[in-house]
Amino acid sequence: MTPARIICLTEETVETLYLMGEGWRIVGVSGFVVRPPEARRKPKVSTFTDAKVDEILALRPDLVFTFSDIQAEITANLMRAGLEVHAFNHRTVAGIFAMIRTLGALIGEPAKADALSANLQANIDAAREKAKSLTRRPRVYFEEWDEPMISAIGWVSELIEIAGGENVFASRAFGQAARDRFVTSEEVIAAAPDIIIGSWCGKGFKKNEVMARPDWDAIPAVTNGRLYEIKSSIILQPGPAALSDGLADIVKIIDDAIRP
Repeated sequence: MTPARIICLTEETVETLYLMGEGWRIVGVSGFVVRPPEARRKPKVSTFTDAKVDEILALRPDLVFTFSDIQAEITANLMRAGLEVHAFNHRTVAGIFAMIRTLGALIGEPAKADALSANLQANIDAAREKAKSLTRRPRVYFEEWDEPMISAIGWVSELIEIAGGENVFASRAFGQAARDRFVTSEEVIAAAPDIIIGSWCGKGFKKNEVMARPDWDAIPAVTNGRLYEIKSSIILQPGPAALSDGLADIVKIIDDAIRP
């Protein structure tokens, strides 16, 4: 039998299930879930780093989805409690597609997963094609957090490249831990990005504060006012949102930044 009572402790599996028309299976979600809005009505049983094990057990799930090594202890606790858990740990665009197809297989709906994957691949293909017409590839600094400054994670770096930009810290994007993506103010100044994109997880991007950082007036993006925000809910979760709305926002930003 396929699982009929699923708990998702991060939002990308929630959105994936809804997009496949399988949201009815979900009986519990993370408190950070925002897509789709109706998912907010499900019982909230976790944050990203903490879960209410007793409440999860009370919901009698057939399967629990977790994500990342940060939820490793949660995963272990749920397994010790006798639950079936599948932990995803992807950091790339290819990993997002693998997650979608794995999820489809686990619920017995591989065709739906394939259809969703095809739609998302079409977004990527369209962005790549549009990028071919760009007159130049702008240098992009993507800031995931401000103190300490954290640069783009793997799938975000790839989406910047797909959209026609160049991530100035691409060599750091695929480290397993956030500290692998730490950057200093001096490094950002030296990288001289044409565009700065902020997506501070859990709080708004403060453009004016960024522009006022010491010596950042020498950065082309600051000189030309090319600072933008992308909401973390559509770019910092490794799921469909990043490959649809998140990618679309990056494409628009790059187009705006290089327009005469």
